[in-house]
Amino acid sequence: MTFSPIETDRLIIRKFRPSDYVALYDYLSDINVVRYEPYEPYTLYEARREAEFRSNSDEFFAVALKEDRDSRLIGNLYLGRRQFDTMELGFVFDTKWQMRGYATEAAAALLRYAFDTLKAHRIIAECNALNYRSHKLMERLGMRREAEFKKNVYYRKDSFGNPLWQDTLQYAILREEWNSD
Repeated sequence: MTFSPIETDRLIIRKFRPSDYVALYDYLSDINVVRYEPYEPYTLYEARREAEFRSNSDEFFAVALKEDRDSRLIGNLYLGRRQFDTMELGFVFDTKWQMRGYATEAAAALLRYAFDTLKAHRIIAECNALNYRSHKLMERLGMRREAEFKKNVYYRKDSFGNPLWQDTLQYAILREEWNSD
């Protein structure tokens, strides 16, 4: 399916472009942004490869300010297909653009697209239990907390090679629960 950019009051949600690598590097190289992600801060080379990959992916979406003529991205969304008409939502935003409602605005628009256009039955999202901003965002979207998994995953190890286990929260929302008015 061809994706047409989604416009909200302040944002454009569009496909990635290979040229997005500089802006992608700006925030994916920031330890404060990737602290809860399953990867280390990106190098410029890794960001260039990732922007190229994402430009060919149907699961990653760039988020840019509508007022920016260059459409420079301020964050990204993820919407991956799972079994049984379920989709998984993810989001990562540059710290310079956090706490302004952009992530909520963008994620709500992508949920609407997933339910109304892609006919998703259910959308899930997960985050580290310590990532307060992420689980508050999911709650603002009307998602309900369905599970708290204790020490279920690790992405990093300590200096002795021991896993740094973390807890995960899982949220979900069904199509009939979504208010797409």
